[in-house]
Amino acid sequence: MSAQEERNALTSPTALYDHALHLLRESADGVPPRRGYSLPREAATGEDPPSWEEAKNAIQEVLSPLPDNPETLRRRFERHGIRNRHSHLIESTVADLPLPPEQVGAARCLGRQLTRTGTTGAAVTAGIALLVRLGEPEDVPYLSVLGLFRELSRSAVDALDILDRQSAAVVWLAVYSRRDELRPLVSALWTGNRQAVRAELVASPASARFIGSAIARRIAEASRLPELLDHHCSDTDLLARASRLLVRMGRSQDDPTDLLAYSDAPRMYDSVVTRAGLLPPTLDNAARLLSLALDLDSGIGVLLDWPPGRRAALLESLRKLLAEPRWAVVSATAGEAEQRLRADWIRRTGRQPFKRPATSGRLRIEVVVGDPADREPVETRILIDGRPLVPAVFGHGPAHSPEYLLDDGRLRAGAESREVQLAEAYCTEGCCGALYATIRRDGNHVVWENWRRPQTMPGSRETAPELPAYRFDASAYDTEIVRAETDRSWSWPARTTARLIKAGLIDNPDLLTRWDARRGWISTGFEDPNTTVVTFCYVPGPASERPEQPDNFLQFRWDIQDDGTPPETQAAAALRRLAEEDPKSYGQVCGGSRERAEELGFPWPASS
Repeated sequence: MSAQEERNALTSPTALYDHALHLLRESADGVPPRRGYSLPREAATGEDPPSWEEAKNAIQEVLSPLPDNPETLRRRFERHGIRNRHSHLIESTVADLPLPPEQVGAARCLGRQLTRTGTTGAAVTAGIALLVRLGEPEDVPYLSVLGLFRELSRSAVDALDILDRQSAAVVWLAVYSRRDELRPLVSALWTGNRQAVRAELVASPASARFIGSAIARRIAEASRLPELLDHHCSDTDLLARASRLLVRMGRSQDDPTDLLAYSDAPRMYDSVVTRAGLLPPTLDNAARLLSLALDLDSGIGVLLDWPPGRRAALLESLRKLLAEPRWAVVSATAGEAEQRLRADWIRRTGRQPFKRPATSGRLRIEVVVGDPADREPVETRILIDGRPLVPAVFGHGPAHSPEYLLDDGRLRAGAESREVQLAEAYCTEGCCGALYATIRRDGNHVVWENWRRPQTMPGSRETAPELPAYRFDASAYDTEIVRAETDRSWSWPARTTARLIKAGLIDNPDLLTRWDARRGWISTGFEDPNTTVVTFCYVPGPASERPEQPDNFLQFRWDIQDDGTPPETQAAAALRRLAEEDPKSYGQVCGGSRERAEELGFPWPASS
């Protein structure tokens, strides 16, 4: 044995908790770096790691029964080859471990010993998993420090979320908020300087690209925002930032569990709405208050645990405020294109969250267009008994667009039952699933049943319960579907132009097939909603006298800028041009094979 090996054998490994404290003391100003710290590298064993199934069985054997002390657990993990990479298996095994009442005290004691003295990621992970189930307030400081190891952060935050939401949020932001622009706020939160927190919160960026629903929730939790608002009750800058964070938490295209998991959400709505009259009547503030009203009327905010009548009272308060002359004229002063786009949205949408439902049945459908400054999607909100269905039972993405669900008649109840996809996960169905229901007519009723969705809801490991069959009076159902299909008050000229072009191509598919093209996605531009976007796929065929396989295609995009004429006129002109001119001569290649595009003489987009 070498001298170095002898020294290593005589030196006890450092507990991970102590190692994290040392790293924190070495960090600038005692503030953890972005993304936290890495666990010390594990020594190579020279042995092949166990398979997933072998590791799962070994972890169950190691933990059943629980060992008496940390050293026994470490030796068992080492003997079976259980290492840091097996953290998920360790967590799930501990979560499912039977713990009779007489064993709870010993299990909690073991968890504390492992988190305070454990020297390996696997052992500390087991300790944190035990404290997820059995932790108490005295464990918060240890979990907060261990959570700075990014490999342990998720499980530590899970435990802290139960014990101390503020500490959980501070650790989460320290590790997961990777934008440099948010670091001053994170530093203020970590050091606990309340005055600095208020200043940095107001100064931090608020745009959608910086603040998603998760970051918004964690900022609100970490800063104890309701208390901050109460302490600075006349601070309109702080109030505006609080309203912005609340809007971000309610985003339909983010995870609804962020707003639903925020225990102070009703209090925040109350604080913001009751003080909203203090805000200066600007376009930004008007858009945020309207967004809050839309959420309280048909969005995720409906699902919060409201005292009887409180949500309706807040909506009424917003209605009265936004109807005041000083707010009503805000949209008339918009100058720049982005401001005009937002002002047009306020004019179109301003009354929507305050009107009574058009029909009295169980089903209500609201097509909601979000704030264009945030590039929110257009979604078909489906409410059953007043509650928005998709965030309540799916939560992986917003409901589909009205073009998908309403224009194509998918929600109609015909003689034959049919399965309808109501929503798809942000990341595609193949990743996180979709929400399906079978719609059928049953005499004087319409039934939604045979639901298909992911087995768990976002943020939960528990199996989602089976959904019931919903029965609707057929007459009321049909009336609501017809109303929703024919109501275009939500639409704007470019979107209407896109719908009319799509309808024209459905009625006359030859307008494209004559050019060896087939219809693709037709809607409005993401960056510029005032642009109608027509896409089509091209495969050389009979028209070119060189037919090829249909999977060997190029995708083209044709942008049509709104010229101010009626949408009917613009759509007719576009369809006429498609009939007379090959769209490949004015469309731009936007997908397919670069080599194939160059071979056929089409320029490839510079940004691809």
